[in-house]
Amino acid sequence: MNNRVQELRQQKGWSQADLAAFLKVSRQTVNALERGRYDPSLRLAFRIARIFALSIEEIFQPENE
Repeated sequence: MNNRVQELRQQKGWSQADLAAFLKVSRQTVNALERGRYDPSLRLAFRIARIFALSIEEIFQPENE
């Protein structure tokens, strides 16, 4: 799954550790998300969307689209 997590995080001036703290996950989870090695649970995807005030679809896209 493709995502804009790194782009959005950098726009806010946040480190991976900052975002991890906001999401209550490890920095390694944020790193894996940004690198496309981890697809978040629906619950985590909603938390990410809320933090960036965007819809899930604006952040995450299937790889084939």
